[in-house]
Amino acid sequence: MAVLDQLTSQQAIDLENKYGAHNYHPLPVVLSKGEGVYVWDVEGKKYYDFLSAYSAVNQGHCHPKIVGAMVNQAQTLTLTSRAFYNDMLGKYEKFATEYFGFDKLLPMNTGAEAVETALKICRKWAYEVKGIEENEAQIVVCENNFHGRTTTIISFSNDPVARKNFGPFTDGFIKIEYDNLQALEEALENNDNIAGFMAEPIQGEAGVYVPSEGYLAAAKALCEKHNVLFIADEVQTGIARTGQLLAVNHENVQPDILILGKALSGGAYPVSAVLANDSIMSVIRPGNHGSTFGGNPVAAAVAIAALEVVKEEKLAENAERLGKIFREELAEFAKENELVTLVRGKGLLNAVVINDTEDSSTAWDICMKLRDNGLLAKPTHGNIIRFAPPLVMNEEQLRDCINIIKKTITEFKK
Repeated sequence: MAVLDQLTSQQAIDLENKYGAHNYHPLPVVLSKGEGVYVWDVEGKKYYDFLSAYSAVNQGHCHPKIVGAMVNQAQTLTLTSRAFYNDMLGKYEKFATEYFGFDKLLPMNTGAEAVETALKICRKWAYEVKGIEENEAQIVVCENNFHGRTTTIISFSNDPVARKNFGPFTDGFIKIEYDNLQALEEALENNDNIAGFMAEPIQGEAGVYVPSEGYLAAAKALCEKHNVLFIADEVQTGIARTGQLLAVNHENVQPDILILGKALSGGAYPVSAVLANDSIMSVIRPGNHGSTFGGNPVAAAVAIAALEVVKEEKLAENAERLGKIFREELAEFAKENELVTLVRGKGLLNAVVINDTEDSSTAWDICMKLRDNGLLAKPTHGNIIRFAPPLVMNEEQLRDCINIIKKTITEFKK
């Protein structure tokens, strides 16, 4: 079989199963094309994308402005490493810091890299600015978090699948219950070695858990009181997904360290970043941290275009409006359908909780039926289906999708 031969879906799946590591369990659909809110499989069937590559494709598949910026830059200069300056990185850093309201940006490639970067910055700040004794700094995190799967990150995960047989783990983390201000206050008051508190403003992978109103603002205030850095992991929730540019903006919170990825490139290219003010970022000096590809010219051009699209097309406002319609419609539907227990979310990051146990296949089986009916979604934590379409979706398309979801669940038989 030649590399460029057209594959059937089964042939593509068989190739991955034979030659690829089995570190994912994809829904059995093989995609070959994307445009806006739609994707097509290799046989030409069209689907609504209701996952958006885990919110990386907020701007829609193959957005012409983003792709154009990528192609143009790729034909000019792709990579210099940071051994030299390039003519795009400074432009991107200026654009992004002004866009989000910070002094400095440290460019990386993936979300997990950005989280690791934020942890290193926080620790170094703790030793050099706060005055914690070296190697004694601790960072408070939340139970059921998802910040990535590097060795350090899984050290403070409580997902047994991510952790089992990957130890020994990294010390220096304290886990507390999410959305529990008393637990945070106790952790900060009883320990002088706390350097930072890192949290997702909405826990996406855990099942789209939205914290109580006021939680983020109160958490930030507690951090300020105890001279602790508030680190917001907005890799999934940022870039207009929840109806604001950042999810923390719903409570007018400015984090001390902001972590971005995914939709920072509109899904066109791996781009992530950590942003902070000079008082924090100044602890990073030559040789402390880096990446051969971090800050490359293609990433810089793509990120500028991706962020421009968010503002030009008012994607946050669209997510806010359509998200309310989605939750209202499905909440009403839940009242009359015993399979749906709960609908929750913010903007166009939403979840439907299926009335079955976490170890059941019901949510997966529903997603298979949704696929058959032309809509792609994926379960998380067994009995929860996450719904997160591209933010370029319009109301007519959304209502069509709502009808598909209602029809599929109504006709579903366990």
